[in-house]
Amino acid sequence: MKRRLMEILACPIDKHYPLDLHVFEEKEEIVEGLLVCSECDRWYPISDEIPQLLPDDLRESMEDLRWLAKWKERVPERVLTSGKPFSLK
Repeated sequence: MKRRLMEILACPIDKHYPLDLHVFEEKEEIVEGLLVCSECDRWYPISDEIPQLLPDDLRESMEDLRWLAKWKERVPERVLTSGKPFSLK
């Protein structure tokens, strides 16, 4: 994901802007990371350079939880314990 996308990305649920960006791996673009809405505590993974900004009903819980567990050392605590739509609590 290119950093300049942060200028236009908003939470698909409550339209909050800007989203909080947490970069886990970066080369020429952000390869792995996390977008967090500070208003509704929803989180969206960036995987293989693609931000996954899907509404709750289109997300795969097992896939998202596997991703969250993989990066749990780098994910903010509030996302791990009370993030929406899924958390590791």
